[in-house]
Amino acid sequence: MKRFRPGLVPTLVVAVLLPLMIVLGCWQLSRGAEKTALLHTYAERRTAEPMASNALPGLEDPAFRRVRLHGQFDAAHSLLLDNRQRGGKVGVELLQPFQDQATGLWILVNRGWLPWPDRRTPPQFTTPELAVSLDAWVYVPPGATFQLHADPNSATWPQLVTAIEPARLWATLEREGFAHELRAESGAVTYQADWPVVAMGPKKHLAYAVQWFAMAIALLGLYLYLGWHNAKEKHHGSGHESTQHV
Repeated sequence: MKRFRPGLVPTLVVAVLLPLMIVLGCWQLSRGAEKTALLHTYAERRTAEPMASNALPGLEDPAFRRVRLHGQFDAAHSLLLDNRQRGGKVGVELLQPFQDQATGLWILVNRGWLPWPDRRTPPQFTTPELAVSLDAWVYVPPGATFQLHADPNSATWPQLVTAIEPARLWATLEREGFAHELRAESGAVTYQADWPVVAMGPKKHLAYAVQWFAMAIALLGLYLYLGWHNAKEKHHGSGHESTQHV
């Protein structure tokens, strides 16, 4: 049987890269399973009847729950969530504090997407002056990244931000508020109210997992080939040297 001689450097490379590729592939499969469960929960809860606003503070698992609200917007503290795209067009999402009349609770309501083609002029929007009724659903972000948040101490409103943190906003404004954003369903007070549930679907994660596993197999195959090839070359070289000495 041929001896296996892959060499030190290829062995070290494979020892580092092969486990890493396998771990990344398994992680993508895990993320895909999480996204599948998330989409299932979303589909199930979005078809349910909206609950009363007084049930909102006591929810242990509020994600995607529909809620019926009646109250008034606070136009003085509007937030513009930047870097949002719809149909290849750039824009922002408009979020405003909303005080529910039934509970007195403050809620940060996302009124939808606005186009912002020219950065030299601010996005244009209007805010209802009287109390309104609307249905909305709770949005709980699936993960956290490093982003800029609102600065409630700023004297300039509306504020342009790249992430939303309602609990921090309420603490600074000294208001009792709900800890998550609510996304308004399409209606008279909304703009373009369509949001993707997840930025990357389960199929995309599966495709990435397949790629990582394929790369791991290819790396292992190359490693085995080099090991046997080097052993074969060394064996032939030794045979030739023996012939020369006879």
